[in-house]
Amino acid sequence: MLHAWLRGLPPSIQICPLQLPGRENRRTEPPLHRLPPLITHLADAIDPLLQRPFVFFGHSMGALIAFELARELRRRGGPACAKVLASARIAPQEATAMPPIGGLPEPEFLAALQARYRAVPDAILADRDMMAVYLPVLRADLTMVEHYVYAPEPPLDCPMAVLGGMDDPSVTRSQLEEWRGQTSAEFTVRMFPGNHFFPRTCREAFVQAVRNECDVFL
Repeated sequence: MLHAWLRGLPPSIQICPLQLPGRENRRTEPPLHRLPPLITHLADAIDPLLQRPFVFFGHSMGALIAFELARELRRRGGPACAKVLASARIAPQEATAMPPIGGLPEPEFLAALQARYRAVPDAILADRDMMAVYLPVLRADLTMVEHYVYAPEPPLDCPMAVLGGMDDPSVTRSQLEEWRGQTSAEFTVRMFPGNHFFPRTCREAFVQAVRNECDVFL
């Protein structure tokens, strides 16, 4: 999905998607249900790749991963992230008012997931075999987010840009503004027409915004 969203970026910006367990070419691996072991796993995996300036981008749960991965690299004394781009996610220090849904029975879980995010296309919902593949991953993602515990640390010293959809029911602009406390450097918020998946429905403007955020490092 990330590749489709970011199609149109210049070759000078190399996209390196982080493939999580339980997805695509790692589908045979069980998905993780807690964030700390995932962050450790990802930090170990990307360590050999951090020889050039790099920017972390994450959407929804991915924004939380990008943020915690930047903090983990700092704890390790490794190369610093040049910028964090966080999309469609409340600030990590803020508690969500939304009730947990990860442990609900399948019909209630899917209904709540669709009402909140419209995350599953109708074609997949109608395909039992596809749902058997996607459902454990969706549950793992929701469980990971719902069990996340924020640990206070000094703000990052890299710039941060936060992106959001104007009609996203899961996060408001004021909630996106709360990310400001997580950086001591430049901070911006940009809103786009659309809901939680505005990068898909407003792709041209989204891609241009990502390019603008990365141009300074080229």
